[in-house]
Amino acid sequence: MPETSTLLAFSVAALVLFVVPGPAVLYIVARSVDQGRNAGLVSVLGVGLGSMVHVMAAALGLSAVLVQSATAFRTVKYLGAAYLVYLGIRRLLGRGDDIVRANGGGNRSLRRIFFQGVWVNILNPKTALFFFAFLPQFVNVEAGSVGLQIFFLGALLVVMGIITDGAYAMAAGSLGEWMKNRPRVVTAQRWFAGGVFISLGLATALSGSKD
Repeated sequence: MPETSTLLAFSVAALVLFVVPGPAVLYIVARSVDQGRNAGLVSVLGVGLGSMVHVMAAALGLSAVLVQSATAFRTVKYLGAAYLVYLGIRRLLGRGDDIVRANGGGNRSLRRIFFQGVWVNILNPKTALFFFAFLPQFVNVEAGSVGLQIFFLGALLVVMGIITDGAYAMAAGSLGEWMKNRPRVVTAQRWFAGGVFISLGLATALSGSKD
């Protein structure tokens, strides 16, 4: 268990990181604006679970594979980029079978959105690299198991992320509800969401690769 001073420094550093929205937040905001608060909050939980997968990988040392292997890094990166572009194209084409709005939708659709959030985050190798680089900075080797410390800090970071991302989802979902009652902007909502997904995918694919 990290010391109190370490936890305080870690929490402050994490909050600073959360101030600047990253790709996951943009994904959640797009979901929330397009499909309402429920879809946004479910996406938050999905992204959170995806983050926990990376935390466990960091604790077990599996993230080192991505750090050391350019092929593994590129493979995961392009799979994630392709998945985001796929989601964006579906949205632009009006494939609304997974739409969840305040006045409709069901558990099956929410489950689909949840697992899409999971895969979007799992297939982001930079999330793995972030945990691998960030968490060890707050580990005290003399305090005990390094793996357990990394897992604890990672889980704490994920919980903090769920709280802040949930706030983004609620705010963006409220905006989406306001837009929903204006038929002229419904199409714009679809294009906004699809455009964000595709832009995130292209940004991932074109970002600096690991040599």
